[in-house]
Amino acid sequence: MNEAELLFSQVLGVSHTQMYLRRRQPLAPDASLRIAAALRRRIAGEPLHYILGNIEFMGLDFKVGPSVLIPRQETELLVEEALALIRRINRFGIRVLDLGTGSGCIAVSVAKLAAGVQIDAIDISDKALEVARLNALRHKVAVNFIESDLFESCSSGAGSYDIILSNPPYVRASEIDGLPSEVKREPRLALEAGMDGLFFYRRIARESRPYLREGGYLGLEMGFGQRTEVEAIFEEAGFRGVKFIRDYHGIGRVIILQRKAG
Repeated sequence: MNEAELLFSQVLGVSHTQMYLRRRQPLAPDASLRIAAALRRRIAGEPLHYILGNIEFMGLDFKVGPSVLIPRQETELLVEEALALIRRINRFGIRVLDLGTGSGCIAVSVAKLAAGVQIDAIDISDKALEVARLNALRHKVAVNFIESDLFESCSSGAGSYDIILSNPPYVRASEIDGLPSEVKREPRLALEAGMDGLFFYRRIARESRPYLREGGYLGLEMGFGQRTEVEAIFEEAGFRGVKFIRDYHGIGRVIILQRKAG
């Protein structure tokens, strides 16, 4: 389904098939007004999924809005790797932490697709957490949401987590103005990461190790060309890289690291 078809079918509240079966029928006045309003917003550069109010991620429907980053298909790779790690650990009560949860797409997907996992999800934005909680309710999963600047308000003890996941901001400050206009409508807080785009990787490397059990895993999404620098940051902090995943365009997107012993 292309963008126009998606917009029309969702605004009209009909399936793709129904839309085509009714394509010769005139629109009711209220439907015409809804379509016109949606098209005006789209022409003005508002992201499609903010207009629709939802997006599919990992086969699940997620509420989104201007307070959260729109989930990308590439981030599904991080969730798939997290599910594989959970199967590898293979015990009840695995604890997972999602840093910078935004819409909750990572935490909620893991909770929905992996039974018996305990999940905490942190975000600095109370508005983002409102959306994430709605998504957890929508999918009937238990996620403990925490408003915090990374670990600052995290009360979990040392070695609490088996897996820590994050899709942190990784856009260089100098590149923000050059982003597509649609992307610039998304929260800057979820995009910008200092002069070199590595600010949050340094913080996560420095702050996460005490919360991760010895031998535990850290899964991160990265920007284009950041692998070497990210690996170096975490190697210095006591992690070792164990897996590197490219996205559907061949761009290095996800890295899995493991906390070293000691």
